[in-house]
Amino acid sequence: MAMEETVATDGGRPGVHPAQFEAIDAAGALGGGANLDLLLDVNLRMTVQLGKQDLAVKDVLALGNGSVIELDKLSTDPVDILVNDRLIARGEVVVVDENFGVRVTEIVHPDNRIARSR
Repeated sequence: MAMEETVATDGGRPGVHPAQFEAIDAAGALGGGANLDLLLDVNLRMTVQLGKQDLAVKDVLALGNGSVIELDKLSTDPVDILVNDRLIARGEVVVVDENFGVRVTEIVHPDNRIARSR
């Protein structure tokens, strides 16, 4: 950062001047690789949402082993992939070596993500 020297005026007090900053080039403004490296260790909560259902407290308390809760989506509908409660993608549930997984089939356009956050 280039800083302008203060010049003593009016009885030895430094003069006040606007701050001078270096110009940021396009690569710096877009966040080059070095800046992104600072964020790679930040943890984010990722959620895969199969569907939703509103239940009254009495219905939740009545749930037991083997209870079935009907969700608002069909089994063939894509699941929502959320990061920090924001929709970023959609996908399909897959089974890999007896474990569930999600294959990403659609990335939500960044403009749509920004519009939904407002």
